[in-house]
Amino acid sequence: MATLRKDEPVNKFFANESMKWKFNPPAAPHFGGLWEAAIKSAKLHLKMTTGKQILTYEEFLTLIFQIEACLNSLPLSSISEYPPELAILTPGHFIIGSALTTIHKENLLDEKLSSLKRWKLTQQLFQSFWKWWSSEYIISLQRRNKWQKTQQNVKLNDLFLLKDDNIPPLHWKLGRVTEVYPSADDKIRVVVVKTANGLLKRPIHKLSLLPIEN
Repeated sequence: MATLRKDEPVNKFFANESMKWKFNPPAAPHFGGLWEAAIKSAKLHLKMTTGKQILTYEEFLTLIFQIEACLNSLPLSSISEYPPELAILTPGHFIIGSALTTIHKENLLDEKLSSLKRWKLTQQLFQSFWKWWSSEYIISLQRRNKWQKTQQNVKLNDLFLLKDDNIPPLHWKLGRVTEVYPSADDKIRVVVVKTANGLLKRPIHKLSLLPIEN
């Protein structure tokens, strides 16, 4: 994509790149329900994480940037239907062309930190935010109105998110269905999923279908 020049009008640049923006009407934030809900969730967990902790401007900005990376690491859809691959499409692909990653750091959640260890404190807050926010996100994908309407059966090669409290920030545990176990009513309630660490047998209510796949 071309680079915007300082003296070039933004609307002209977008027009030349065949980009079109669609804006919500004024005073109608509910028109953007999906992203407004994501912002609300991020604010809620940020408030829960920081509590009464007082951060400097630099510390708070660092934490905000790391939280932004979390939000842009969300798995949206499978990139490939090739069974051995567990690659996913994320918002980060639209920003930098690939998934956002972070260096794996020591787990600081249970460590008591003094006020002098400011960097570790910031990372502890980041890890705490990730734990609660990612867990809530996966649970939100598991909601099923099974008593209101018939759900489509799980299929071979479907890609799912698996809940794991021990994975580091910006990492998601993924599994692709390799075997299904139909019940007497032809409904599939148990499957075998292939993960990066091997095969797991799980009930379907423990799996979260990716949002675009759902």
